[in-house]
Amino acid sequence: MANSKQIKIKLVRSLIGCPESQRKVAQALGLKKLNQVVEHYDSPTIMGMAKKISHLVEVSE
Repeated sequence: MANSKQIKIKLVRSLIGCPESQRKVAQALGLKKLNQVVEHYDSPTIMGMAKKISHLVEVSE
């Protein structure tokens, strides 16, 4: 994955009141705190996870 670009995923809304499945997706992405930013390689798996909690996160390149 040396030529794959990285994306930044930022948690912008709280996980309080969210279903457990959405909390687990955020945890799997490495998001724990509000406004925390994590970097991942742009892959279909990561993008699918970000799409599942798209109302809670911002994705940028």
